[in-house]
Amino acid sequence: MAEAAAKTVWKISQGHLECPICCCLFKDPKMLDCLHSFCLNCLEEMMSKQKPEAEKITCPICRRETQVPDGGLQSLASSFFLSSLVDEVKQQEEVLGEASAPTVTCDCGEGKEATSRCLDCSDNLCQECRKAHGRVKSTKNHQIISLGDWKKSKMPPAEHSKSITRMCTIHTDHPLCFFCDTCDTLICSMCVALDHRSAEHNFLKIDDLIRSFRSEVENILQKFKKSRQRFKSTEKSIEHARNRLQKKLAQARSDIDAKVEAEISKIRNKAKLLTDKVNKIGQERDSEYEKALMHNRKQMERADQTIAAVKDLMSQADDFELLELKPKVMHNLEFQKELKCEPAYHGPSFIGVRCHDVVSDAELGEVCVSEKWQLKGEFSKEGTGDKEFKLATAVACFRNGDIVVTEVFLKRLSLFSSTGQYKTSIAQGDARHQLEAPWGVAVSHDDLLFVTDKKKVKVFDNELQFVREFTPSGDDADGQSDSNLQSIVVDNQRVAVADRGRKVISVHNLDGSLISSISNNMVDNFLTISNFGCLVFTNYAGQSVQCVNLKGKEMFSVKTFINGKAAKPTGVLCDDETIYVAVHYGSTGSSEVQRYDSNGALVATVAHGLYNPLEMAFTPAGDVVVANRHSVKIFERM
Repeated sequence: MAEAAAKTVWKISQGHLECPICCCLFKDPKMLDCLHSFCLNCLEEMMSKQKPEAEKITCPICRRETQVPDGGLQSLASSFFLSSLVDEVKQQEEVLGEASAPTVTCDCGEGKEATSRCLDCSDNLCQECRKAHGRVKSTKNHQIISLGDWKKSKMPPAEHSKSITRMCTIHTDHPLCFFCDTCDTLICSMCVALDHRSAEHNFLKIDDLIRSFRSEVENILQKFKKSRQRFKSTEKSIEHARNRLQKKLAQARSDIDAKVEAEISKIRNKAKLLTDKVNKIGQERDSEYEKALMHNRKQMERADQTIAAVKDLMSQADDFELLELKPKVMHNLEFQKELKCEPAYHGPSFIGVRCHDVVSDAELGEVCVSEKWQLKGEFSKEGTGDKEFKLATAVACFRNGDIVVTEVFLKRLSLFSSTGQYKTSIAQGDARHQLEAPWGVAVSHDDLLFVTDKKKVKVFDNELQFVREFTPSGDDADGQSDSNLQSIVVDNQRVAVADRGRKVISVHNLDGSLISSISNNMVDNFLTISNFGCLVFTNYAGQSVQCVNLKGKEMFSVKTFINGKAAKPTGVLCDDETIYVAVHYGSTGSSEVQRYDSNGALVATVAHGLYNPLEMAFTPAGDVVVANRHSVKIFERM
């Protein structure tokens, strides 16, 4: 059993005890400026292979350089905690492998009982050798502790809790208890009274300083953690934009090929020129995205190496060693200030073509390097007639292109053709259709129209004939009389309803049976389901768009702006790539429809100068239909 325990000790510790160069237990380990440690002999062999005049040594792990001190590699900081770990394993193997431990003798070879331990030499010292160690120039600054304290430091934490008392190398009978910040060294009370008593010396108690030091390191590590999160989020946005670029490149090539096929006999050469132009722009932009990704990854790789080294040091070294290594630790942590995250630029992710009818020597088309939208159609005006609106709030589209519009003030549901021709409508009091005060509308994949009507969701066919209804919030008898259903959205499997009164989003199967209910005080009028399976809704008062999963966990929250000024969002809509948001700022007539990626980063503006945009919907052709208070506008991507 003792042998098994010894093997366990070695198995647990070997990852920290082997020199990365020789892969053997550390012997006289020295630490470089990057906080990586190696055997002194291994470093000397590395230096012997360099040019004789070389003044720096390169870390074989991270390739960072360390200035060689005037005293040579021997003068590099010793990794006392690694030496202690090596000694610990050796000692525990001896203890576990023998029935009783013999008396420890001095390493001088004269058989005298050892009373002290030199941490630099890893030698046991008798009283005479202890005094001689302090007289010799090459060893007088070595760290020496009592053999009893050294043995206690090697015991498991549960067996002792007293810290090791480190003695002053100058006044050997006095413990180290202060740190002189001016001289950057540990001192005892005699040093304070004799050598560091002038006003220029600033010293603090070790306990106070180590607490401050640990707190400072922890704060910097927290900043690294936040930087990592920012880099991760930015990388997702860059890759999303890059994937979108590839899709648009494929679409652009497809459009070019279609035009080539139509006029193949006269435009083959020009098609090749235009394709080359698209490919060149795509390659250049893709190269920039690649550079941004590689830059950010290299930054975090370097940061990860520094963090790993600092964490190892902070968790394994004792307080004295930490204070001695403080300048190097803080120097390495200065890298956090240098971290520069390349942002995700979405503008270059768009590429398309606008083809011409080719005559004479005209080019086949032109490369569209930025996304553009244009108004395709518009219908209705302010009024109360069948073809007019006082406040159009929501729109939805059937598969044949017909458009359904809700009118809140007139409490009316109207049906128009894809070109805006009025077909029919139903309003409050129409008992045949059982409609009271419609607000939100959504169309399912099988052309069923879902309408929020006060406290109920009512379902109609594509000719506005009543089919069925359900109550998301329960009956009034259940104490839910404050329910106020507003926005509704449907995908292939689910119906989601925003209850503005109860601040709840309820998710149902298409037959109305409840799947889940999510409470959220930020829920406003407008809601959609993203194609990546999350609920996206706007917070008008909070000037933000929020995304939660079906369990209510927030995925992201993004503030909305127009020209750098906070704006209030209303309608929201999702496609395979992005989120469309209608935003208001200032007076009517200065509103926009904006497009964000799946991580909440602004991609493009779809429409400017809208009067009062509210709900939106997609046509079967992928155009965006907007309820713009007194009219309905249809926008297409150019």
